[in-house]
Amino acid sequence: MSRTVAATAAVLVTALSTSVPQAGADTPAFRDPALPLNTRVTDLVSRLTLDEKISLLHQYQPAIPRLGIASFKTGTEALHGVGWSTDVHDDGNVVTATATVFPQAVGLASTWDPELVERVGSAVGDEARGLHSQNPDVWGLQLWAPVVNLLRDPRWGRNEEGYSEDPLLTGAISTAYGHGIQGEDPDHLKAAPVLKHYLANNNEVRRDTTSSNLRPIVKHEYDEAAFRPAIAADAATGVMTAYNLVNGRPMTAHSDVNDVVRTWTDRDLFTVTDASGPNNLVDSQKYYPSLVEANAATLKAGVDSFTTDNTDPTRTTTAIRTALERGLLAESDVDTAVRHIASVRVRLGEFDPGGGPHAGITADVVDSPAHRALARETAGDAVVLLKNEGAALPLDPATSKDVAVIGPLADTLYTDWYSGALPYEVTPRAGITARLGDDGTVTGTEGVDRIALRDVATGRYVTGGTDADGDVLRATGTAAGPAQQLDVFDWGGGVLTLRSAANGRYATLNGSSFTNSAEQPHGWFVQQQFVLEDAGDGTVVVRYAGYEKAHDWSGPEEYLTVAADGTLVLGATSAAGAARFAKEVVRSGVEEAVAAAKAADTAVVVVGSMPFINGREDHDRTDLNLAESQRALVRAVHEANPNTVLVLENSYPTTVNEEQEELPAILWTTHAGAETGNALADVLFGDRNPAGRVTQTWYRSAEDLPDILDYDVIEGDRTYLYFDGTPLYPFGHGLSYTSFRYDRLSIDRRSIDAHGRARVSVDVTNTGSRAGDEVVQLYTHQRTSRDEQPNQQLRAFQRVELHPGQTRRVELDVAAADLATWDVTRNRWAVESSVHDVLVGSSARDVRLRGALRVDGERIPARTLGTGTRAVDFDGYAGVDLVDESRVRGDAVGGSAGDWLRFRDVDLGRGARTFTARVARAAAGEATVQVRLGDPVHGRLLGTARVPSTGDVHSYVTTTTALHGARGRQDVYLVFTGDARVSTFSVR
Repeated sequence: MSRTVAATAAVLVTALSTSVPQAGADTPAFRDPALPLNTRVTDLVSRLTLDEKISLLHQYQPAIPRLGIASFKTGTEALHGVGWSTDVHDDGNVVTATATVFPQAVGLASTWDPELVERVGSAVGDEARGLHSQNPDVWGLQLWAPVVNLLRDPRWGRNEEGYSEDPLLTGAISTAYGHGIQGEDPDHLKAAPVLKHYLANNNEVRRDTTSSNLRPIVKHEYDEAAFRPAIAADAATGVMTAYNLVNGRPMTAHSDVNDVVRTWTDRDLFTVTDASGPNNLVDSQKYYPSLVEANAATLKAGVDSFTTDNTDPTRTTTAIRTALERGLLAESDVDTAVRHIASVRVRLGEFDPGGGPHAGITADVVDSPAHRALARETAGDAVVLLKNEGAALPLDPATSKDVAVIGPLADTLYTDWYSGALPYEVTPRAGITARLGDDGTVTGTEGVDRIALRDVATGRYVTGGTDADGDVLRATGTAAGPAQQLDVFDWGGGVLTLRSAANGRYATLNGSSFTNSAEQPHGWFVQQQFVLEDAGDGTVVVRYAGYEKAHDWSGPEEYLTVAADGTLVLGATSAAGAARFAKEVVRSGVEEAVAAAKAADTAVVVVGSMPFINGREDHDRTDLNLAESQRALVRAVHEANPNTVLVLENSYPTTVNEEQEELPAILWTTHAGAETGNALADVLFGDRNPAGRVTQTWYRSAEDLPDILDYDVIEGDRTYLYFDGTPLYPFGHGLSYTSFRYDRLSIDRRSIDAHGRARVSVDVTNTGSRAGDEVVQLYTHQRTSRDEQPNQQLRAFQRVELHPGQTRRVELDVAAADLATWDVTRNRWAVESSVHDVLVGSSARDVRLRGALRVDGERIPARTLGTGTRAVDFDGYAGVDLVDESRVRGDAVGGSAGDWLRFRDVDLGRGARTFTARVARAAAGEATVQVRLGDPVHGRLLGTARVPSTGDVHSYVTTTTALHGARGRQDVYLVFTGDARVSTFSVR
């Protein structure tokens, strides 16, 4: 999709959206703000014809002229500022907002400051209203943000969009952002936030066909726990369903939308699908045979709006009508969805006289001075000081008058796929220059090589156009002048971008040839990516690595060749057929950087990521490494000047083991918007004392992680909750320019019952000479439990500001209900009787004080398998998949030969005699399920149940077998000998 810059001139709003009747005797009830919400919604729905109601189920809801109802568009992107929307009048093409861009979402969370994030959300809600006042057809007030998916794996391409690997922190930040967007009056919404992407959507590889295996304890304690807080606090008005499947069932049509999400609130939720999600049910997922069945299932599952087919509602509305005719849907199903939609539209003030209390917000708020100041404050508060040896920071302007700002991100700012356009830019170099003013000198270099590529066959140099639009790249130059020179930016994994020195534009695929015309790497299919491969004879071949190549629709050719007229074209399928180029280094980036560093008092090296490359939507990272040439640059600069500060500007944790070992100071920031440079300068020179904290574990290597598709954080020892290794930076880590002491930990009671609450208090003192913020973190660890417990789990936190010598008594609450675990033996929450360690400190690994709290709850009894035990409620497993019991609801377990399930501490009494199970097998022939005690391989075999072919994975039959020698308290194993599914079973 193409993006166009949003028009700044106000547009005329249609008569439908302006001629709202004033309340009076003849005013329809749905337009009367004095009436209860339910009354207004009921009245509106009752006035709609069936066709009108069906029309409201597509993402572009048309106007209904006879009722004076304007059109309504779902989904303005607003992840960290108003980002973009789509234009119904331009075939749904993307329109990018020029608005305040706050730090990326993971950066917002790194502030650990819900109050600040709520102010950010309020600013975003204001700007959404301001843009809406200009053009409501484009800037809808349903905002698709925030992203609440947990950052369980730092390789996830969309890491920048989430908040944290921890559900409590994620819930707190998302609730704050949502409250801010909505405004203070929940009955009169400023804008309507929608949480993305429900549920367990943390991989981009095959994201529409992979299934996230969530055993119940992980689903309830981890993934759902991140989504519930904002919904329960009325800080969100709906969810967007994810592309992926969970336990074999596509989330687009997953019954959990009704069965789970809607139970968290008494409010009506307006839920939406992700783009093209409904069509995936039929196409890539092949879950339903037709769109009629798919759309019917989606609507009945609790989804209200179909985001599909761009601006054309025909397929959706036709399928819904057909489903009604065939009896797959009742009109009441349509009514339910329309009620949900109408409820949020009423709360947005659309049907109030004058448009409601927020209608007076105009475009003046967009990029206002107040929002610029808030952006700078937020970007500064989000910075994390990862290392500061020997008080290398803050810099003293008196002794660091000459600063070299070096690196590929030193003099540029990047936005991401969900950013708006920057109204202005303060780069790191510009921010430092402004901070030093006339009292210092700032020099710099990007530290990248400038090269020329000479076609070996002709001796001619690759040449670009010199004007702003560039030209077709051709091997026609006779010398390596400016028009022939390219700056090489390395973003990791061998992927490079090539910027033409002739005009400052990037080389990009443009039709069948290449031009130097791109302002930045950008777009859904990033077409500015290249790899220079060693040809083995001192030359290189150029492989085009644009993202669309992964989809094969552009043909098999990957390598550049030179046409007869010198034009570079995509003409070879392998390196053997590619043109060979001599790579001539015109200027060494490292040598230039070293020279700058040697001449400076201090070197600030800014390296990191380009948000459209190697980690973004549709593309996971394959490792955690900093680009190799960037590492070499950092190493060389530090050798040239020991007073080197490393600034990591990226969207995710990065492996910087060597840098942590060698460099005196390291800062981390996300891509933080227009104020990035000012915020960094504020922190570097001590005008702002850093207090950001990392929100996910920084691992030392990708080898510390299981496969990205492994969603079992417990079994995979993933996140700070279960990771037993030594992280590079632990969850919650972040340093300060001052120091803090913790004293006098007290817990206001020694024990609580299952409904109780304890208050934990601690004195925190600023023992340094600077004012600063400390993020006080409270963790607990349950000492005894039926099930494996986290090493520690965040239960509360507070960011507190302290002046030098000041002490504050920080009070944090712990509720017994929050310590509950999911009991698979009884399929419910349980507060177990146990002592909990109470751990207070500055990170998950920096615990300063410890206490203990006894919880008098319950003891989970020995398990019984007497009737209707769900196979998915196992205690341990090997090799199985969690699958859909039916297309509508329910989970089952699918296994192959050698796979097994463990059910621990089962009370078999004086002797169980029969095993009975509901089983399915699609393949011909039969398999068996063995029942064993104590061990899946060598344990005593009690019996073997046949699993005949049922012809379909969703067709179940009952199988049974006699058991011999089953008695007492035992671990029971079900062992698969072939492909089969088990939904429920009993041993009695």
